[in-house]
Amino acid sequence: MAALALLAPLLPLLLTPARPAAAAPEDGPRVTACAAADAPEGPRLRVTVTGARRAAGNATITIYGPRPERFLASRAYLARQRIPLRTTSAEACFALAAPGTYAIAVYHDENGDHDFNRTLIGMPAEGYGFSNDAPTATGLPSFSAVRFSVPAGESVMTIRLRY
Repeated sequence: MAALALLAPLLPLLLTPARPAAAAPEDGPRVTACAAADAPEGPRLRVTVTGARRAAGNATITIYGPRPERFLASRAYLARQRIPLRTTSAEACFALAAPGTYAIAVYHDENGDHDFNRTLIGMPAEGYGFSNDAPTATGLPSFSAVRFSVPAGESVMTIRLRY
């Protein structure tokens, strides 16, 4: 319970407003949905989110680039997709401009309000997860715990939601 209290103040960083598909060069490589008309020709990253406690709302999947200081920082992500949950899992595909180092943060927006909701005492009321299924027992995971390499071609990442 105390570990989750450490997460509460930082989880709003997952909720920054959507950005345009093209990121500024200092942010990292451009990333879009695979089906986007302007999708880059680079690698494809398929993300599966599992463990939703109910089929409601959406899974909000956010991709970050290689700079540790930008992980979970306000408006610092490369791309975001909101996938409606029709079952207790969701899948998204991201078209990446180049192979490289990336990180993912996910939350289950159960009520579809585009906000990561918390209880009256600040505890997470909705599920969340990170790439590499990084542990959150003592607070938010470090960038080194969530980063992963994407090679040329297609890659797959599965993230389990925690409540």
